[in-house]
Amino acid sequence: MTTQDVLSTAADDTVQYVTVVIGGQLFGLPISQVHDVFMPETVTRVPLAAREVAGVLNLRGRIVTAIDMRKRLHLEPREMGQMMAVGIEHKGESYGLVIDSVGEVLTLSADTREANPSNLDKRWAEIAGGVHRLEGKLMVILDVERLLGSMIEPMAA
Repeated sequence: MTTQDVLSTAADDTVQYVTVVIGGQLFGLPISQVHDVFMPETVTRVPLAAREVAGVLNLRGRIVTAIDMRKRLHLEPREMGQMMAVGIEHKGESYGLVIDSVGEVLTLSADTREANPSNLDKRWAEIAGGVHRLEGKLMVILDVERLLGSMIEPMAA
């Protein structure tokens, strides 16, 4: 095995995550699924939308559905102030996940990813695709399919 093969294998065994904080909990989104990190200026409410839908917003000419992650996780509403959002795509639609704050990009070994612990809060477990144990904290990996699929599919039925 050449040095290049070793470096290539090592690179393939890591995943980069954009870290976000929601209600004091650290979450990670695979960077491959994140298109933007932005501060929404105005969000237009949508009548009869699911409670988690904060509304829609215009992001560089695209209509984006804003999902209030605090409501999605059944947490207390955020204090008034500047909103942060992470832009993602799911099944051809654009979404902005409204969060408390954005952290850093972490590169973690795929080997350190664990299944959801049995004692993980039910609200987090239903949208989590596993966890990484970091120094002194647990990073819950957001699974976009589970996050948006469980919210959207019942409305379509």
